[in-house]
Amino acid sequence: MNVPVPVAVIVLAAGAGTRMRSKTPKVLHEICGRSLLLHALDAARGTHTDQIVAVVRHERERVVGHLADVADDVLIADQDDIPGTGRAVQCGLDRVSAESGTVLVTYGDVPLLDAQTLQDLVAEHEEHGSAVTVLTARIADPTGYGRILRDPSGQGVLGIVEHKDADADQLAITEINSGIYAFDLAVLRSALQRIGTDNAQGEMYLTDVLAIAREDGGIVRALLTEDALLVEGVNDRVQLAQLGAEMRRRILERHMRAGVTLVDPATTWIDAEVSIGQDTIIRPGVQLLGATSIGEDAEIGPDSTLIDTDVADRASVVRTHANLAVIGEEATVGPFTYLRPGTELGARGKIGGFCETKNAVIGEGAKVPHLSYVGDAEIGEGTNLGAATIVANYDGVHKHRTVIGKHVHVGADSVLIAPVTIGDGADTGAGTTVRADVPPGALAVNATSMRIMEGWSLQRRAGTAAAQAAEAALANQQSVTRPEQGAEEEGNR
Repeated sequence: MNVPVPVAVIVLAAGAGTRMRSKTPKVLHEICGRSLLLHALDAARGTHTDQIVAVVRHERERVVGHLADVADDVLIADQDDIPGTGRAVQCGLDRVSAESGTVLVTYGDVPLLDAQTLQDLVAEHEEHGSAVTVLTARIADPTGYGRILRDPSGQGVLGIVEHKDADADQLAITEINSGIYAFDLAVLRSALQRIGTDNAQGEMYLTDVLAIAREDGGIVRALLTEDALLVEGVNDRVQLAQLGAEMRRRILERHMRAGVTLVDPATTWIDAEVSIGQDTIIRPGVQLLGATSIGEDAEIGPDSTLIDTDVADRASVVRTHANLAVIGEEATVGPFTYLRPGTELGARGKIGGFCETKNAVIGEGAKVPHLSYVGDAEIGEGTNLGAATIVANYDGVHKHRTVIGKHVHVGADSVLIAPVTIGDGADTGAGTTVRADVPPGALAVNATSMRIMEGWSLQRRAGTAAAQAAEAALANQQSVTRPEQGAEEEGNR
């Protein structure tokens, strides 16, 4: 079955959004890891249209800059000083190259609207050869919304009456105008040329197109969506939070129905772009953000935040904060671990508790088990870093890289001062400071003898708790030693 495709989608994103009380343009506020505008553009892109046009005005440079970063295929249209949605669409049409076909008009602040609903709108519009098809919804409290006036058959739309202009019977109508339309392109171009600003607001109203289309003999219909939240827009931060919560709920449900176990959905946050494989378990307190990707049969959490991080099949990540990291198959990470950008952990590798890594490639089966910092380093397969190993990558001016070979054993409490290379199969002794390259198979140690200076705390820290404890311990040793000596002397007589 061929799915009808609109020749263009015009996304209106020119409004100031003053009720947001924000220096950030409304359409750039985010829910579930995407701006409101990007959610709208993703829905538009899902219609498979050849042209998407964003109409901008307020904070133009910021909005256009955002589009350049996330959707550089979108055409930009600038709304001029003439206010109103009708004028905004007219400016958008200047960028549409087609001469005929269906054009959709939607908004940059309706984040739950999806591609399927837009496709259904186009299909309904083209099936009946309509001039205009408006997307509508029924809501319990339609206060403030324009009401849909249907003809006696219930199929055609006579018009839209704004709340402030509605009489008592019209106020009782619960079917409201979403402001989202499918238009015949030629009808839209013609009607907009005949719309003026002679009204109380001094604006070009897009809704006037419906009356003009009917007067010209065109068919005007409505498509009623059963899910009113799909067409709900964000006007303030309360609605931003409400729609964000609803989107998160839908995202969580989608993953669970696809075979992911969410132990506690109430404490689990998953952004819109995240992918998760079947039979993965997400434990409480987990945030999967950005473009994070999780494989199958993995286990994430509890209490972990992964940002733009890739986790392969059967890996385990516990109480970890990771950003722009890669975790290989069957690898283990955590607890209380910080993976900074550029960390790559190979298959069956380990980064254990209280470790921090940055720009570090850790090979297959290699281990950084605990209490270590590894920055700007390459670690070969099968290598083990002992507890409290520090890769000192910064000399105060520049960062330097350390290379550790395969099957190397780095002793506990070692410091590797970059740039150094430790060859395959080499070792370092516990407490070693490595300042020069270590050849393959060699042992690097700092040869210093341990000295014992008896009575040091009694002399240097007299009167302190440490000195008093030492005095008590020495006295106790002497009291234990004397009876043994006395018994030995008695036996010798």
